[in-house]
Amino acid sequence: MHIIMHIIVLKYIYINIRLRILYKKQWLFIICRFVDGMQEANRIEDSIDIKRPLVIRALRRSNIRRKVAEYLFDISPSYSYTSEIAYNVGATSSNVIGALRGMNSRYKKDESLIGLDVVEEKSSSRNIRLYGITPFGKEMIESVRNSKL
Repeated sequence: MHIIMHIIVLKYIYINIRLRILYKKQWLFIICRFVDGMQEANRIEDSIDIKRPLVIRALRRSNIRRKVAEYLFDISPSYSYTSEIAYNVGATSSNVIGALRGMNSRYKKDESLIGLDVVEEKSSSRNIRLYGITPFGKEMIESVRNSKL
């Protein structure tokens, strides 16, 4: 009987120690995920802070980029397709595509509205691409409009 009690106590201690180790590992995992999340949020904020002057420069350098972004701002939260955007801003479809996605050397991909996260693209089932302004794009258009006043 005495040996059985020792075995039960040892099992209890063993299980208790294993649970504590598991508990500590879970907390360590949670803390690591929290720190990783904070670092990811800082990277996103840093990338947006870096993009702000690039967006302002891109909008000032290209009237079509600016007109496309302002048109999408005006119709938001709706989305529009390329030819409709071209008609409303008074430009050709190829220039609008260049402003949105970039095209060769005339419209650089890294200075495109999609590349700068000012505009987002949604694809439809019949190979139709719709474009709408992002929250970051709205913020940038408002700041550009306010700086003109």
